[in-house]
Formats: sequence, C-alpha cells, structure tokens
Amino acid sequence: MQHNKVLILDFGSQYTQLIARRVRELNIYCEIHPYNKIPSDSDSFKAVILSGSPNSVRGEAVLHPNLEGIRGKKPILAVCYGAQYLAHFSGGEVAESNTREYGRANLDFIKSDEVFFENIHQGSQVWMSHSDTIKKLPAGGVLLASTTDVENAAYKIEGEQTYAIQFHPEVYHSTDGHQLLNNFLIKIAEVEQDWTPQSFVEETVETLQTQLGNDKVVLGLSGGVDSSVAAMLLHKAIGKNLYCIFVNNGLLRKNEFEDVLNQYEGMGLNVKGVDASARFLDALAGLSDPEEKRKAIGRVFIEVFDDEAHLIQDVKWLAQGTIYPDVIESVSATGGPSATIKSHHNVGGLPDFMKLKVVEPLKALFKDEVRRVGASMNMDSQLLGRHPFPGPGLAIRILGDLTAEKVRILQEVDFIFINNLRSWGLYDKVWQAGAILLPVNSVGVMGDERTYEKCVALRAVESTDGMTADWVNLPYEFLQKTSNEIINKVKGVNRVVYDISSKPPATIEWE
Repeated sequence: MQHNKVLILDFGSQYTQLIARRVRELNIYCEIHPYNKIPSDSDSFKAVILSGSPNSVRGEAVLHPNLEGIRGKKPILAVCYGAQYLAHFSGGEVAESNTREYGRANLDFIKSDEVFFENIHQGSQVWMSHSDTIKKLPAGGVLLASTTDVENAAYKIEGEQTYAIQFHPEVYHSTDGHQLLNNFLIKIAEVEQDWTPQSFVEETVETLQTQLGNDKVVLGLSGGVDSSVAAMLLHKAIGKNLYCIFVNNGLLRKNEFEDVLNQYEGMGLNVKGVDASARFLDALAGLSDPEEKRKAIGRVFIEVFDDEAHLIQDVKWLAQGTIYPDVIESVSATGGPSATIKSHHNVGGLPDFMKLKVVEPLKALFKDEVRRVGASMNMDSQLLGRHPFPGPGLAIRILGDLTAEKVRILQEVDFIFINNLRSWGLYDKVWQAGAILLPVNSVGVMGDERTYEKCVALRAVESTDGMTADWVNLPYEFLQKTSNEIINKVKGVNRVVYDISSKPPATIEWE
C-alpha cells in the first residue's frame, strides 16, 4: 500500500523528531531527511515541513535547502528557522530580536476566516524559541497571527500553499499545536490518515514474507519492547524459521531471565535461553571504568551470540530491533545537521565474518508507535509498558567494579523498588526507574550495633523519548516505606537516597 507521505526537512532543531511524532499521531506517515539530502522521489510526498534550527539565517552558516521542486508545487509548513529562511531570502527582513523570544506566549491577533487557524482562538498559548525575528514579511506575505512581542508570528504566501510560523506547534506548551498541524495536513494539504498500527502489521508481514522467503533468521532478544515486537512481527511472517536467542549476562533484574523466557514461550516464539552470567562476570572482574565495562559486555555478548548462531544451520539473516530514532541519528551523522547522541546499546555491531544480511522490521517506527503495534497484535500490556533498561544492564548501575555480591545487592534493591512502584499504581506514571549502588559506605545503627554498609540511590524520571527527563515527585509515604523495606531486607545496605536531578544537566543513568 502506498501511503500519502509528508517530508520533514531537518535543519538541526532539537524538536525535529517531535514534529514527526506529532504528525504520526494524526495517523499520517512522515519521514525526516537532512535539509541538504532531499529524497530523489520527492514527488511521492504530499506536503513538506521545514524544521527549526539553532543556526541563524543572518549568519555565515546559513543552511540552504534546494526547494526548487517543492515551493509553489506542494503545501509547505515552515517552522521557526524555516519561516525566517523563507522571509529572509524572498524579499522580507530578519533581524536580531531586541528581547530573546523564548518560552510561552499568547496569540493576541488571528486573521479571521483562515483554514490554517480554524478552531484556534485568540489567546491560544504558543511556544517561542528563537533570538532572531521577522521584521518584514516576504513578497506576497500575508499576516495571519501575532503575539504581544512578535508581530509576524504566522504568515502565508499568496499564490502558494505556503504557511510559516515563528513558534513550535509540536511541543506540549503550544496548546493548539495538534489542531494547527491537523488544519495544515488534513484540511489544506489533504493528506489521508491511513498510517495505523493495523495497516503497519499487515504491510510489514507481507513485506517480510516476500523479503525472507523460506530463509532462516536469528534474533537476539533482550526482554525489552523493541526486540519483542520485532520478534512477533517476524514470527507472524515466517513462524519457526525465526530463531530467537535470549542471553543472560548476569546483569538482568532479579528473576528476569526465567520470567521473560516463560513470557516468550507463552507468545509461541522459538526461543533459546543461554545462561552466560559467569562468563560476563569473569570478563568484568576488576573493571571500574564505565566505557571499559561497556566494551567488555559488548565483546562477550558478541562471542556468546556468535557461538549460538553458529549452532543453527544455514542462517541467512540477522534481525534487529532498530527503531526510527536510530536511523535518523545515523543519517544525521553522515551529513545532516542534528547533533548525534551516544548510543547506549550493548552491541555496536556483530562481527563481519558472520556475513548475515540484516532485517529491521521496526526501522520506520518511533518507540510509542512500537508499543501501539505490539498492542494491535495483542501482546502482553506489561511487556509493552516495560520501562527502558540499559543494554549493559546493572553493570552501569553499579558504580565502580563489579562482584557477584554487588549484583545480588542491587538486584534485591531494584526488585523491592520496582515491585512497590507497581503495587502503589505508580509504575505506569514513570518513564524509567531503577536503583544505583554507590561506591561509598556510610555509618548506620541497626539495633544496638553500628554498621558500615552500602548506600543506594533510587532514580525515577518522566520523559517522552529520553532526550530530556524530569525527576518524578514520588509520594513521601512511598519513599519512606520503600527505604525501610530495602534497609530491613537487603543485607549490606544501610542508607537510601533519592535522586532529584533532571536531564539536562544530569543524565538518566549514572554511568
């Protein structure tokens, strides 16, 4: 099925992925491409969105897209930098703003009878994020909306389906942003809303069957959402020709290896569990540097996975749970403007001598879409709602060197914390939670005895994609009960602290 597509040209904005997710929420398929790498099949896109950018159209590092085959031929929505670009290079004027236009603002003028602002009323809150401002509209520009400080907050160009705004409709703080995107994409550009989880499953299964035929495929399962949904799609397509390997690196949560294996068996998957925990712990002995720990885990995982894959005869394909943000980052790194973020996966790539072709059934999806696709296949809601868990597991939540005893302590602490979040109805309100074992001992008193034992930190954050995160204000009563239970039940811990740092400046994980 050929979807109506929307092209998003990325000029390096931190919000570009968020634009795409908002478009997808309207059940419209879209793709992000660097501003200087417009796809050769641009005719297949029904509308184009120009993103914001940290660059200035007045500076030396102006990002020039080639809009020759787009402008005046397709509906365009230019956001922030895009709006300033169209103004600056089409007869308008962009200058440095007297006051930095950043944060919440309200539309105090909206031109009447404009489809673009249909069902959006005066006073609507928008989010500004720029230091330049449009002083004069481009040739053919018609003013559509203003705020108190920003006269040219929105405009259109006569004779074209080109609309431009100096605010960000994709962020939560723009209260009518969803409506604005709806007006542009559905009412103006007339894009059909045919991108649904059900249609994705049907099309993907059909594509996989054609692509793979009767070939065997091997997949490394992690127990997480992405690899599990990828496995179910492949299972639907090729059944027993999918061979799943679930490796226990000894750094999983308490009972996780057995629990996840049981869950996979209930899903009908062809899964082999490999307990290599001793091999991983041996490789980690004496290592305390986070990067060295990551590399050791990655190396051993590849060795174990490779050993197991070689036991399956005539495997042709390696399946991976790669999702769309990973694809965007890899494209950006080779010439797009977006800053790339360090990967936290435990596998940076499998050895060349395996010579397997790669299949990535989820590479068009964002994380929230992966969950919706899983739900449409009736996958267990507890598995789909599972918090993200780092590839290196508890290794990067044990600061300093690792021992079997430290792993045991942290597994027990984490078990109490996560179970309490579930029993208090808090688990689904948190994006990611976990415990960190600190490399410090502190004095305590238990009964009549002084103790000198470990300190653990609890961490719970709310986020949409992990790029930014706020700490969760958990109830004092919950923290009190959890702290008491940890200290009373986990031998070796006498102090519990709660991490109230947001990202940025802190990261979600401590290593």
